[in-house]
Parts: sequence; structure tokens; C-alpha cells
Amino acid sequence: MNKAIPLQSLQSQLCKIWSTKPETTKLILSRVEDWTSDSYDEDCYIDIRAYGKPERTREFVLDGMTQIQQAFAEHDLIANVRLETYDGERFFHVPPKEK
Repeated sequence: MNKAIPLQSLQSQLCKIWSTKPETTKLILSRVEDWTSDSYDEDCYIDIRAYGKPERTREFVLDGMTQIQQAFAEHDLIANVRLETYDGERFFHVPPKEK
């Protein structure tokens, strides 16, 4: 895919959709070849990991995912969105040391 992907604008929209801060909403662009032959007509595969909070009900999450598709559509991008929640007690992260 050779379409431009406006990361800064999309990150801002994602923060608005999920009521998060840019520091906790990382948007990463990886250009890869897709050999799965899925029947989806997509420009972007969006893979989200989010803390599983009680207020993030199935309906709330599905609505947010639809809003993400709409945000990408505003930039003429077709998004295939996947979201996985995790239990905070079973989440581990080791960031690089600060300079």
C-alpha cells in the first residue's frame, strides 16, 4: 500500500475515542506483506491491546472500534480493526532506561 497514513492526526483521534493520553496511546506503522489472502478489502490492519476495565463493556469496545474505522475512513483508509483486552495483573513491560 502506498497511501499516506497521517499518524499524528490519527493518534489524536484515537486518544479522543478512548479518552486516553498520547503517552499511553502508541501508534506504530509497520509496512509488511500480507500473504493471508483474506477476503477483506483493507488498507490498514489495526491491532489494539487495551487494559480490560469494567467500564469497557463489549458494546463500548465495539462502538470504539467502529469509531476507529470511521477515523481512518476520513483519511480514505479502509481499516480492519482487532482489539484484545488484558488483565493488568498479568501485564508486564520493561521499557528502556531513561537517558
